[in-house]
Formats: sequence, C-alpha cells, structure tokens
Amino acid sequence: MARDVVFIVARGSNGVIARDGQVPWQISADLRRFKRLTMGTPMVMGRKTFESLPGLLPGRRHIVLTRDKAWQAEGAEVAHSVEQALDMAGEGDVSIIGGAEIFALFLPLATRFELTEVHEEDTQGDVTMPYPGPEWHEVAREEHPAADGWPPYAFVTLEKRP
Repeated sequence: MARDVVFIVARGSNGVIARDGQVPWQISADLRRFKRLTMGTPMVMGRKTFESLPGLLPGRRHIVLTRDKAWQAEGAEVAHSVEQALDMAGEGDVSIIGGAEIFALFLPLATRFELTEVHEEDTQGDVTMPYPGPEWHEVAREEHPAADGWPPYAFVTLEKRP
C-alpha cells in the first residue's frame, strides 16, 4: 500500500516558518486546516516543534524525532531516525509538521506539500525553509484576502512530479 508523506507548513514569502519556536501567524483558517489535514494521522516532528505545541493534539499520534537518546515526554513516541519514525507510524499516510531540520530529513520521501503561503515579505523569524523545488507542481490553490489583522495567504497543494 502506497503511503503519502505529507508536509504541512505555513511559510512567509521570505521563507520564514518560525520565530522564537512559534509559527509567526495564528490565522484561524490555517489552524482549522492544520487540524483537518492531520486528524487521524501520525504526526512526525522535531523536539522543538513538539515543545512549541499547546499540549497534545487530540486524535493524532505525536512521533518526535530527536538525537537526544534520553529525551522523553508524556504522550510523545520517540524516534531517533527517519526510518524508525516511519516504522512507528505504521502503514498509511503520515504528516510531517516540522521544524526545518525534520522537513530537510524527510524531503526525499515527501509526496505532497500542504502549504499555507503567507503573502508577506517582512515577517521576522529565525527559522526559514526554501520554497519547494522544480520537482514539485501545484495541483490546487485557494487564495484568501487579508483579515483580522493577518496578511493575505493561500492554501496550496503541491505534488511531486512522477
């Protein structure tokens, strides 16, 4: 059975994905989309991403990939390699939710990006991610205007070219 390895990330036009361990935007539609996309799937993340969550997210497994052999946290399943994380996830789709190092490790295995493009160049942040390369093609885009003090954004789905 083929599995989708899905990257779920919000990214500013300048490449920023995080500032001080947090996503710089709290766009409610993006948060709802994140929940919908990850519900029922194992989520693979790095330790810092896990620690940035408001707590355990219901309806999803939290697989934390870390180099720290002693690290543990209640509700987290700990993996120390990409292969171990995928084995722990079992069959079926898996959501990769960050951070940048985790995205880089899983990039060769990724099959789909669910990207929130935040149309803003001046977002300050300390973690960036390049835009997906030419091996990816856009299959869906949904534009949204600025609202509630947040900049305009788009929900974009990219798939790896065969």
